[in-house]
Amino acid sequence: MAAKKEITVEEKLRALYDLQLIDSRIDEIRNVRGELPLEVEDLADEVEGMKTRLEKLVSGLDTIEDDIKGKKLLIEEAKELIKKYTKQQDNVRNNREFNSLTKEVEFQELEMQLAEKHIREFKAQIEQKTAVIEDTKVQLVKREDHLKHKQKELDEILGETEKEEAALVKESEKYEKQIEERLVKAYKRIRTNVKNGLAVVAVERGASGGSFFTIPPQVIMEIGSRKKIITDEHSGRVLVDAALAFEEQEKMEKVFKKVK
Repeated sequence: MAAKKEITVEEKLRALYDLQLIDSRIDEIRNVRGELPLEVEDLADEVEGMKTRLEKLVSGLDTIEDDIKGKKLLIEEAKELIKKYTKQQDNVRNNREFNSLTKEVEFQELEMQLAEKHIREFKAQIEQKTAVIEDTKVQLVKREDHLKHKQKELDEILGETEKEEAALVKESEKYEKQIEERLVKAYKRIRTNVKNGLAVVAVERGASGGSFFTIPPQVIMEIGSRKKIITDEHSGRVLVDAALAFEEQEKMEKVFKKVK
């Protein structure tokens, strides 16, 4: 079996810089979406919460209506009992029986008054809950419209970028496999720790990309020789020379055009 070909430092640097260009492009696509997916998710949760609240309010209204029916039934029963007791008073044999029936009539009258009081309270609750329901319905329509608008906005962005992002993620994975695991781990660690996710940068005007710290001429020469991997002592970023960066940028532009 033939031994696996050992890649040169220059090839590692090119692969690392290519990986950085791909991942930076993925970052750009995701930045276009920004917080929109989370905003859509939060809006959807809010709409569902409002629907649940509305269902509970309507259900509560039905319960109050049932309570009113119960009280009205109690009033009708009390009326019937009053008629019955009043009629029985015509046939009593003594004052004790008459007084006992009178008390029963008075009790039923009190029951009716209490039921009527409860009905008034229930109707006030219905009025209050109905106002809350109507307001909730209005708010729900507004939130649903806002959700539709944001979902459409997100769908449009996804429609434009989803295919490209998926293709670039595959490219990123492909380039990772070309680089030894140790370097990939270091690259990902640096990407996490530095601003804008730039772990591999070109030397520009005597300083590392995005930095104001000057690199000594001797180090710039070493970077240009592409004989070893050199990192910026201030940020830890891997440094490549401007010529290599330009060549890889041109190459990757063609790749990006293909995946769009």
